[in-house]
Amino acid sequence: MDEFTRKFGIVDNRQETREILRAVYDALLVKGYNPVNQLVGYILSEDPTYITNYKNARTLICRLDRDELLQELVKSYLEK
Repeated sequence: MDEFTRKFGIVDNRQETREILRAVYDALLVKGYNPVNQLVGYILSEDPTYITNYKNARTLICRLDRDELLQELVKSYLEK
């Protein structure tokens, strides 16, 4: 077993990630879902059925790597 920290080499597409997340959030809201709950369900399970197909939200969220999405959320939380 390795005794060192591994680094993830995730490309910094912060603006694109933010735009996708906002579009998915808005689509979930319009369809009457609780966007936070649905996104948490998707992040934990990586099951795209948590995301509506409305306005291609499911296709959009699948473009993001889950690690990339989590990284963006943590960065955003810590910067505030």
